[in-house]
Amino acid sequence: MAIEHAAQGPSPGEYIRHHLTHLNNVGEKQTSIVDWWVINYDTLFYSVGLGLLSVFLLWLAARKATSGVPGRFQGSVEMLVELVADQAKGIIHSAESRLFVAPLALTVFVWIFFMNAMDLLPVDLLPMLWQQATHDPHAYMRVVPTADLSATLGMSIGVLLLCLYYNVKIKGAAGWAHELFTAPFGPHPALWPVNFLMQIIEFLAKTISHGMRLFGNMYAGELVFMLIALMGGAWAVSTTGILLAIGHVLAGTAWAIFHILIILLQAFIFMMLTLVYIGQAHEGH
Repeated sequence: MAIEHAAQGPSPGEYIRHHLTHLNNVGEKQTSIVDWWVINYDTLFYSVGLGLLSVFLLWLAARKATSGVPGRFQGSVEMLVELVADQAKGIIHSAESRLFVAPLALTVFVWIFFMNAMDLLPVDLLPMLWQQATHDPHAYMRVVPTADLSATLGMSIGVLLLCLYYNVKIKGAAGWAHELFTAPFGPHPALWPVNFLMQIIEFLAKTISHGMRLFGNMYAGELVFMLIALMGGAWAVSTTGILLAIGHVLAGTAWAIFHILIILLQAFIFMMLTLVYIGQAHEGH
């Protein structure tokens, strides 16, 4: 949504509210960040699309891999594969588990990187194209899936399910049940309720923090880009317009460069925590 004139365009609050509203089945009627009855179609579209792109690029690299001197694309993917494989080997000591978990971690890293990188696109580009395609100047569209808490919590819940699976697979159902009631404070029957409660709290805390960390960083980055966009849009209606225009370019460039580090770091952190949590499922208390 462009800001053209103070009388015609939206106010700063309306501009940000519009850009923070998902294309979903309720519009602005959503009353909370997490609403189980809301389907965010934009998050589904971009996350699934970028997930397919991630898998395709990794498949393409594997298909074109040669034993000779690798090209830039193959060399980059090989470096990434080796990095993830080394991290997985140091955390998960079961070679059988690494056959699945290491490729999973690699896919997670690439997938989250692409979703985070959507934040580097101009704030109004895809929403404006969507408004033109739908002939609706008020159509909603958010393009950063990881700035949607439902997406990041969905991924962290997926990691939780894998942790539960490996707990049962490695320790057996009886062994894991015994661990739930006897760790961390000991096997005395009087401590069973406390131990079980602590184990449940640990699983919930790890899952929620895993998803919230990624969401919080990407949501904050998205807001900063919106504020910078407002600075650029206000130049036409301000007496200091040229200064705002210059500030918009400088601030946008500086934040984009810095945000590249955030994008990479958050993808790496989510991947590493995935490995750590699954690795913990292989270990006994």
